[in-house]
Amino acid sequence: MTTDIKQIGERIKGLRDALDLSPEEMAGKLELETPVYLEYEAGGKDVSLSLLKRIEKEFSIDLATLMFGTEPKMSSYFVTRKDKGLSVERRAAYKYQSLTAGFTNNMADVFVVTVEPKPVTIDFYESIHPGQEFNMVLDGALLFHYNGKDITLEKGDSIYFDSSLPHGMKALHDRSVKFLAVVIHP
Repeated sequence: MTTDIKQIGERIKGLRDALDLSPEEMAGKLELETPVYLEYEAGGKDVSLSLLKRIEKEFSIDLATLMFGTEPKMSSYFVTRKDKGLSVERRAAYKYQSLTAGFTNNMADVFVVTVEPKPVTIDFYESIHPGQEFNMVLDGALLFHYNGKDITLEKGDSIYFDSSLPHGMKALHDRSVKFLAVVIHP
């Protein structure tokens, strides 16, 4: 369990406290069993992007606030300097750097994602969330697993897809891969 997952759980608990909801009420609003919700809140279970989007929509709180603990302040433009985006490790092999965390009411979230190589025996982490997504490989190569199909993407290659179907990435050639991910909200 990484510290960042624990911090996201603390922010979710803080939101629940601010809304004066019991764990059972919060779990009900998120359509989760209470023990599962409490595991997210305690930082014992990785919080998926789809759950964060559900919290964002249900409680009108910005995704960046949940993920990174910062309130966006810009509404007309926001500049992210090279290598200065807000970072979070949500899974052991994935590192997200937000390029849009300082913009309010954004219609998309943009990340530079770094995926570390995993042993061949480890399964893909598959994600499912509403909307569409664009990924472009900036460095390295990755195996993109999409709805049961494997697609190899090299530096400069990109893919645009329906993110409501299962998808996941895996670094190839025993080296990390870096890609741009644009998550477009429905």
